[in-house]
Amino acid sequence: MAELDDPGSAEPALYTGRGDSGRTTFGRHGEVAKTDVRVAAYEDCDEANAAVSVAMAVGGLPIEVTSTLASVQNDLFDLVADLSVPLDDPVPATARIRESHLTRLERAVDHFAQEADDLSGFVLPGGTVAAALLYQARAVIRRAERTVWAAVEAHPQSVSPWAARYLNRLSALLFVLARGANAEHGDVRWVPEASARAMAQEDVGDAGPAAAPDSDGEAAPA
Repeated sequence: MAELDDPGSAEPALYTGRGDSGRTTFGRHGEVAKTDVRVAAYEDCDEANAAVSVAMAVGGLPIEVTSTLASVQNDLFDLVADLSVPLDDPVPATARIRESHLTRLERAVDHFAQEADDLSGFVLPGGTVAAALLYQARAVIRRAERTVWAAVEAHPQSVSPWAARYLNRLSALLFVLARGANAEHGDVRWVPEASARAMAQEDVGDAGPAAAPDSDGEAAPA
C-alpha cells in the first residue's frame, strides 16, 4: 500500500509478499486487516480517482472541465494521504482535507451549473459518452463517501469527517458536469413505470373489445 504520508521515501518494491496473510501496514495506522474499514475507505477513494481519470481520458471533455478534474485528482491524493494518518498522530500529515477544498468545489459547482442550463427533474445516467462516464465516476465517488463515513463512525478519533464531506461535494460537481455534457443533445429523462405502462397498454390492445353481459347476466360476445 502506498505510503502517502511519506512522499520522500524510497521507491517501494513492486511486490513483497508481506500482505499474503490478509494484513497490511496502512500508513501510520500500523498493521491492520485488509478488510479494515479504513483500508476499504482508502481503496474506494483510489478507485474513485481512477474513475475520474477514465472520464478525462476518453470523454472528450472541454479543457476547462479536464483542468478542473485534474485538480480534483490531486485533491483525492490529498484525501487518501489524510486517511493514511490518524488525526491524533503527533507528526503532521503530508496533506489534510480542509474546508478550503470544499469551498473550491462549491465554486466549481456554481460555475458549471450555468452551463448545464436545466438541472430539474430526474435523469437516467447516460446520453453522451462524456456524461455516461461522469455519471459512472459519480456513482463510484458516492460509494467511497459511504465507506469513508463508515470509517469515521468506527474510528472517530483518527479518521477525518472532512474527507467524507469533500466526496459529497465532489459527487455534486460530477452531477453538474454530467448534465452539462448532455446540454447540447438533452438528458434522458426518467419516466416512472414507463415499461409497465407500455405493457399494460399492449395487453389492453391484445384483449380486444370488452365482452357485454347477456340477459342472464353472463358475458356474451359484444
